[in-house]
Amino acid sequence: MEAALRALAGDEDVAALFSDAAALRACVEAEAALVRAQGAAGAAPVAEADEIARAIEGFRPDPARIAQGFARDGVPIPALVADLKASLGPSRGRRVHVGATSQDIVDTALTLRLRKVAEIVAARLRAVDDALAALAARDGATPLMAHTRMRRALPFTAADRIAGWRRPLALHLARLEEIAPRAFVVQLGGPVGAPAKGGAVGDAVRAEFARLLGLGDAPPWQDARDRVGEFAGWLALVCGTLGKFGQDVALMAQDEIGVARPARGGGSSSMPHKVNPVEAETLVALARWASALAGAVGQAMVHENERSGAAWTLEWLALPPLCEAAAASGRLAARLASSLSLRPDAAAAAAKEGTA
Repeated sequence: MEAALRALAGDEDVAALFSDAAALRACVEAEAALVRAQGAAGAAPVAEADEIARAIEGFRPDPARIAQGFARDGVPIPALVADLKASLGPSRGRRVHVGATSQDIVDTALTLRLRKVAEIVAARLRAVDDALAALAARDGATPLMAHTRMRRALPFTAADRIAGWRRPLALHLARLEEIAPRAFVVQLGGPVGAPAKGGAVGDAVRAEFARLLGLGDAPPWQDARDRVGEFAGWLALVCGTLGKFGQDVALMAQDEIGVARPARGGGSSSMPHKVNPVEAETLVALARWASALAGAVGQAMVHENERSGAAWTLEWLALPPLCEAAAASGRLAARLASSLSLRPDAAAAAAKEGTA
């Protein structure tokens, strides 16, 4: 049922970013940029570095061979670098992976893809906000009864509730702008967190490496995973906000209340009269799943000494599904908001009953 579950709660765009092919492409991109950076910083002849980088960019790794190496080494880079060097020959191969370690390439390749994840999720948050703005313009005058602690509180309008759904969306987009310079940076620290060349040359290589990849420059962070943890926290916050939206819609769509009516719903095998709020329910489930995954990424921050194989592997297990959950939440929330109607007749009756 994995494919069926992905159709319900997954996201093809983000899943593709974490495919074997996409991960290897990003690693190859990082290796090519590293060679070019060595040339630009004077650590290798510029013409030679550029020619080797072009050859690297044209290299097509064998996923099956890399997978075998991954299973053996616990990381894909030793096998990838060996194949790269073999394809280039001894003379050109000696310029590959200079001053780097496996974690530099894996973390930088991950960051390249996380930046794309952020772009996808941000675009979907804007789509949710647009759909909610349209809903407010159409149905905002609908009278509702506010509820606090699941009890009737005071009358207000649909516009008031929609405003509550929308406010966190702008905050999430602002948070992303704030954390992006910290989250989307290269990793280049060599075997133990200090570039092999050291001093100004090492800093110059790293700065050029960052520039070529369109990422920020930062000191090595291989054993300090707060950058990843902060981004994971942002993803979980996004899912939580959209889960709250889904929970409200599910409550408002109850037959006894009947205020919200999604245009789409799920059927029942035994009760044909039922229309289940599947999208709203899925948003709630994704929010809870994202919270659990963000907690696992938080656990992965505990690295022993200068590198942890266990914590690093845990991060690989938890982060991709968290990214997919956030993207799926944005897609589902935008669909739900754009299909939602708030029924003035039922809402008015509910508000009248609440004030009686």
